[in-house]
Amino acid sequence: MNLNLPSQRLFRPAASINSSKPSHNFLIPCNQRRTLFWFGKKNQPEAKAVAPKNTLTEEFLRKKPITAPPVRGDLASSSIFGDEMLAGPKPIGPAGAPDALRELPRNTDAMRAALDPRPESRKRWLRKMVIRTVAKRGRMTKKQFLKTQERELLSKSHDFSTSVKKLNPLARQIAGKTVEEAIIQMRFSTKKAAKDVLEHLEYAKNEAIVKRGMGLGGSGKKIQQALRIQTKDGKRVNVESPTTIYVDQAWVGRGLYGSTPDYRARGKVSMMTNPTTSLSVVLKEEATRIRLHQEREEKIKNRKVWVQLPNRPITAQRQHYSW
Repeated sequence: MNLNLPSQRLFRPAASINSSKPSHNFLIPCNQRRTLFWFGKKNQPEAKAVAPKNTLTEEFLRKKPITAPPVRGDLASSSIFGDEMLAGPKPIGPAGAPDALRELPRNTDAMRAALDPRPESRKRWLRKMVIRTVAKRGRMTKKQFLKTQERELLSKSHDFSTSVKKLNPLARQIAGKTVEEAIIQMRFSTKKAAKDVLEHLEYAKNEAIVKRGMGLGGSGKKIQQALRIQTKDGKRVNVESPTTIYVDQAWVGRGLYGSTPDYRARGKVSMMTNPTTSLSVVLKEEATRIRLHQEREEKIKNRKVWVQLPNRPITAQRQHYSW
C-alpha cells in the first residue's frame, strides 16, 4: 500500500509516532513556502486581497453635492448643459467692457449681405418697375396682382451624383405634398439619392422662411376649421393653415458628365461616364391651392347645362325638301 505523503513528513521523530496521542497535523491543509534550504509551512490562513484606495474618487464623492431627485422636464445630471444652468445667462456689461463680458448685438451688415446681396441691382429693378407702373397708370395684370398677394420660391440644388432616371421618381414623389410630409418621405426612403433630396428640401424650406417670409402664419386669414380641397391632379387634401408651405412643382435637370477609368483584363482601360443631375423645386403656400380650388369650383358651378335640342326659334327653314 503506497501512501502519498510529503517528503518533509517522513522524517518526523519516532517519539511522536509512538506516542499514545499521535498528531495528525499532516492531514491539515496548509500553505507551503519554499526557502533556500528546505520547505517551510505557514499554518496561518491566507489574507484576503484588499483593493487599493483611490483618493481621487473618495475626494470627488466627498465634494459631490447631494442633489434632489430629477424633475420631469429638467436636465439630467449627465447633461452637457448643466454648467450653463448653474452659471446663468451671460452678463451684459458696459460698452467699454471686453467682448467676452458683454453680449454683442447682431451684425446687421452681414445679415443684409445675405438677404440683399446686390442692392444696386435691386434699386435699378425697382426703378424700372415704377416706370412701368406709371406708364400703365397703375393697372396690373392678373399674374402681377397674384405675385403681390401670394409668395413663392424657386430653389435649384447642386448636381447630385445620380442619373435622371433615378432622380425623377423622387421628384414625382414629393410634388404636391407639404414640405414636412416630403421630408418624412425622403427620410424613410430606401433610395440612395433620397438623402441629397432631403438636404435640399430642408435648405429650400429655410430659404423660403428667411427670404420670402413663408410659413410664418403672420399674413392671411386664419381658417377656423380644416378645409378639404382638391388639387390640380385630382387628389383631396386637408388644409389647416393657409401659410403652410407645399411643393408645387419639382423637376430634374441633366448636369455635366464625369469620367472614371475602368481597368479591364489584359491591361485594357475603359472610361466610364458618371452622370450628374440637379433638382429644382417651387415652394408655395396653401393660400394658392385654396384660391385655385375655389376658382375651379366656381367654374364648374357657372357651367351651363348642355341640352340636345335648345329652345330657340327655327329660322331659314323651307316648307318642302330642296331636292
